[in-house]
Amino acid sequence: MLEPIKRVFQSPDLRTKIFFTLGVLALYRLGSFIPAPGINATNVKQCLDGGTTTGGVYDLVNMFSGGALLSVSILALGVMPYITASILMQLLRVIVPRLQELHKEGASGTAKTTQYTRYVAVGLAAVNATTVVTMARNGTLMGGCQLPIVANDSVMTALIMIIALTAGAMLVMWMGEKITEHGVGNGLSLLIFTSIAAGFPSSLGAIGQTQGWGVFAAVIAVGLLTMTLVVLVEQSQRRLKVVYSKRVVAGKTYGGNATFLPIKVNMAGIVPVIFASALLSLPSMAAQFATKPDGTSPDWAVWITRYLTVGDHPLYMAVYFLLIVGFAFFYVSITFEPDEIAENMRKYGGFIPGYRAGKQTRDLLAYTSNRITAFGALYIGILSLIPLIALVLINANQNFPFGGAAILIIVGVGLETIKQISSQVDQRNYGSLLR
Repeated sequence: MLEPIKRVFQSPDLRTKIFFTLGVLALYRLGSFIPAPGINATNVKQCLDGGTTTGGVYDLVNMFSGGALLSVSILALGVMPYITASILMQLLRVIVPRLQELHKEGASGTAKTTQYTRYVAVGLAAVNATTVVTMARNGTLMGGCQLPIVANDSVMTALIMIIALTAGAMLVMWMGEKITEHGVGNGLSLLIFTSIAAGFPSSLGAIGQTQGWGVFAAVIAVGLLTMTLVVLVEQSQRRLKVVYSKRVVAGKTYGGNATFLPIKVNMAGIVPVIFASALLSLPSMAAQFATKPDGTSPDWAVWITRYLTVGDHPLYMAVYFLLIVGFAFFYVSITFEPDEIAENMRKYGGFIPGYRAGKQTRDLLAYTSNRITAFGALYIGILSLIPLIALVLINANQNFPFGGAAILIIVGVGLETIKQISSQVDQRNYGSLLR
């Protein structure tokens, strides 16, 4: 069992990449504990220790930042601004001709699109930082905690806090890109993986202390079963056989081989969960800002707070599930393009046996994609309901470790990183390939 680990560290180049990745991840976690300027760290600690706080509309961001949001650290925003910017750029590619042209230009176009994504991420980080600072100043960020967490309520302090949080988000983006460039795996994905994994011990410990160790054992069993099922689904794909006809160019024969076009069951990944959480956060945020200083709220804000804020209500679960399923179909329809795939196959002499190149191939791809996406959307929706069901059954919080976005990211990033390390080990050990 130790032989694969030994082979990994026998390569000096790969060993350097692994240590570089671990070093950046350690610095990232260290930055999550450094409070932002102007924050009363003592009061923040008392609010967190008192257990009266909830993430509210920022539960997902708090989980992705490893608790840095509620701690109001300099890295409170984490990777969410860049992730949101990346998703927006993918959506805009469909309606903005210039972005579509860059997508077709290859590496140079991808570099320009990445630069545009960074600019959008800066703007989103500034907007998110302004929202977080506003919620910290008016007391809504910490939920039921009444202690002031901003030491100085002046405009200059608020401005400095916004600049610090925005700079922290850009630092996280830079760390992720450096891991991708000089380390192993996808940098931003590993940062999210680290943040979520860092919250597992405290979440499990809280369940054991409050609900008893019998419930704790049941949670562990459910977690292992869920992870097994997620691995099976994430590795599942529908493979369509593609045959390329032979071509003779300058006396040389090309093509004549068969390959497979893989269509993953979960093509949308974690994006539908982010979309649904973001959309559900809007009415909750409006209700929070509509609350008057004396604690009274309009009738519509009371209704939203009662039914669309906490995940223990059936209406919230139903809306959340339907949004995830709908966004899964929407995102796949944008990212998976049967027309483009069929045209590329036709251009290079490829065809699916039994179907003509062109319209028949396109219709087959669309039909197969819709059927697989239907199962994948239901899978993501049911998986995302696990933390909400746990909230009802055992009174766990919405950051229940084994379900929803957390388990998808933990399993997906773990599998992808292991694959990349294994491929690099095989490249440096040709003997194992010849056995």
